[in-house]
Amino acid sequence: MLREGGIVAIPTETVYGLAANAFDQGAVLKVFEAKQRPSFDPLIVHVASKEEVHRLARELPTGAQELMDAFWPGPLTLVLPKRAEVPDIVTSGLDTVGVRMPAHPLTLELLRALEFPLAAPSANPFGYVSPTTAAHVAAQLGDRVPYILDGGPCEVGVESTIIGWEGDRWVLFRPGGLPVEAIESVIGSVANAVKQVLPAAPGMLESHYAPRTPVHVGGIVELLPCFAGKRVGVISFRKTYAARRCVVLSEHGDLTEAARGLFAALRALDDGGCVVILAERFPDEGLGRAINDRLRRAAAR
Repeated sequence: MLREGGIVAIPTETVYGLAANAFDQGAVLKVFEAKQRPSFDPLIVHVASKEEVHRLARELPTGAQELMDAFWPGPLTLVLPKRAEVPDIVTSGLDTVGVRMPAHPLTLELLRALEFPLAAPSANPFGYVSPTTAAHVAAQLGDRVPYILDGGPCEVGVESTIIGWEGDRWVLFRPGGLPVEAIESVIGSVANAVKQVLPAAPGMLESHYAPRTPVHVGGIVELLPCFAGKRVGVISFRKTYAARRCVVLSEHGDLTEAARGLFAALRALDDGGCVVILAERFPDEGLGRAINDRLRRAAAR
């Protein structure tokens, strides 16, 4: 199907992606159409090996090879200067392309069987909660996706961390499944990207990853009285609160476990009859930074 210009939902360690041949403009357009994704939001290209990055990037900035050696395959996307062969529809006209090597055995096997890399954003309608199981993809995209490759639940559960080279330094475009602290242990300090009207990389839009139900982020004890008598859903780190439904992401305080369950929790509360979802802020370190980022964007709507 991919060789014939079709689209396929694929598993990764982060979330499920909606994939097409990255060098086939018509196939990539089908991804945008199925997701109803705006053309100004670029896609990530998935490769089978570190060597394949040279098909997409015209050069590797300082530290890029060290990052690939340390973290690929894994949840790290590098935004690199692109070759002319990469279609503008993939990069939204930017002179850079986001590339990563996913750490999922089924998708790596698929990539190695293909003659081309795969452009793949998350396999969900644009702006909504990302899918972490094949069933999530089917529920949200239905017959818009002709084939779903079922690789089981995603191990990481939040999208990849995205960094790019600007000027003479690496900058963070999106926190994600690889803690920034781990990246900085390899290349030194990573700066925060300056906010722009149009995104410089995937996943940078202010309102994103959102359920249909309104989300509020803050102290649960302070927020609950504001919604007294209403069907309230709560997402917490370790503590159970008195609400219609409370999802505790990690009773043991494990941020990795919490990240893995975040999108499933948002989806469950969205489908569970709640009129509002309250989420507490997580420790702003490691994967907690990615969790807080996703909750902030979910609440921005």
